[in-house]
Amino acid sequence: MPRSTNQKLKLLCLSKLLWEQTDEDHPMTVPELIQALEEWGIKAERKSIYDDMEALRVFGLDVQNRKGRDPGWFLGERNFQLAELKLLVDAVQSSRFISQRKSNDLIAKLEALASRHQARQLQRQVYVDRRAKTMNESVYYTIDKLHAAIAHHRSVSFKYFEYNVRKERVFRREGKRYDVSPAGLIWDNENYYLAGFDHRFQEMRHYRVDKMAELAVTCLPLEGVDSEFDIASYAKKHFGMFSGQEGQVTLRCKNQMVGVVLDRFGREVILVPDGEDHFTVTVQAVVSPQFLGWVFGLGDGVTIKGPDWAARKMADQLAAVAELYQKT
Repeated sequence: MPRSTNQKLKLLCLSKLLWEQTDEDHPMTVPELIQALEEWGIKAERKSIYDDMEALRVFGLDVQNRKGRDPGWFLGERNFQLAELKLLVDAVQSSRFISQRKSNDLIAKLEALASRHQARQLQRQVYVDRRAKTMNESVYYTIDKLHAAIAHHRSVSFKYFEYNVRKERVFRREGKRYDVSPAGLIWDNENYYLAGFDHRFQEMRHYRVDKMAELAVTCLPLEGVDSEFDIASYAKKHFGMFSGQEGQVTLRCKNQMVGVVLDRFGREVILVPDGEDHFTVTVQAVVSPQFLGWVFGLGDGVTIKGPDWAARKMADQLAAVAELYQKT
């Protein structure tokens, strides 16, 4: 048989067919492969297909040939199993910090890692209660820049904004730039935060990544970031990344709250029995409105035992909220 002009593409085309068209449940027979190659203007014989499949197997593809019922060639093991791709698609779809458009782009790329038949199973929507996607399209690239800055030990500069009632950006500090030496990124309550040393305030602070604009990685080295800085400890102390007074806080909890406490503070905390029905636990925490809201949400299951200033903050918060609902 004379060689066609596209003959040099034959192995590449067969590889593409196996990747895109086949899986264990959808093999392609030799006649089907020959016909598909002809659509690319490539002539092939049965014997050459067997030789080509062996070449692809030697190259590293898990090429399988099934005989008997539903015979044919297919690609077996892939870099990602279908169950793993489903997990990744669900994570992307439900992630709040990834915009809907970027979610669709990422899912399309994940689908390309499976056969077209398996890809149909990845085209699904994950419902997450009250989940809203970010309105900031650039957050995906902002995170990449921040990782680069951290890796190269460089400071960053950015503008920081909030949204007004018209959903318009309103820049803080009249649009002046923030200069920060990044210590690390924190994933908390479905948002990314940058923790770093703020050059203006000369202290460690954190900023929501999706509220950054015009981020730039500078040529300036880091300052104020200690090599021993524990970003995990920093994140654990800040409930919802809110600021407040920090200190050792002792909580008195009902025994059924053990799981809640361990989920929040980790299994390394020390639980001290306090009577038959309660225990106490002392944690390092930032007593912010978010922390007080967490305690309030647990009802009579958790109370702040000390220090006095933390208990007073709770009482003041409760009094302020109660006043809003008092009938005139």
